Amino acid sequence: MKKIILTMFAASSLLLYSTQAFALLNFSVGMPLSHTITGKESDGTEIKSDGVSGIFIQVGVPILPGIGIDSYKTKLKDKTPTVELATMIYNLYYLLPIPIINLTLGVGVGSTELQCSTCAAFDKGSASQWYASFGMPIIPLFDLHLSYRSVSSKIKIISGGEHDLSGNVMGLGIGFNF
Repeated sequence: MKKIILTMFAASSLLLYSTQAFALLNFSVGMPLSHTITGKESDGTEIKSDGVSGIFIQVGVPILPGIGIDSYKTKLKDKTPTVELATMIYNLYYLLPIPIINLTLGVGVGSTELQCSTCAAFDKGSASQWYASFGMPIIPLFDLHLSYRSVSSKIKIISGGEHDLSGNVMGLGIGFNF
């Protein structure tokens, strides 16, 4: 009987030590690692990324949806002068209550803008996304997670036409559960 109780205690400790059900607040900070642009310019030219930088922030409580913000800039390759795609998206997400792993699903809306010395020919565009994040606890109150964002974005050219700047963003972050 003593072995059964010890085994049950050990098993429940492994399953429940990282669950979000006991946390009062979860907070996550991340950064984009890569941005792959799958869309094309209005004339059909392919658009390539030359690096991305920025931040992802999320705050939430268990059982209820949380809120977040993504703010990042992607440098576009082979553009003179230097052109950056600035993206700002506000998110609503849900952290699924799964023991041992942290699975987050979310959606967001926001804006994109081309930033350069000659970018006055473009309007500010709209952006929307869905995303998923998979996290593994590294110690009871912290997790390391990898995220995938599918972003849909278009920017109108004032003289007519539009650039499709849709793509995928991969990110890495750390979560804290209090």
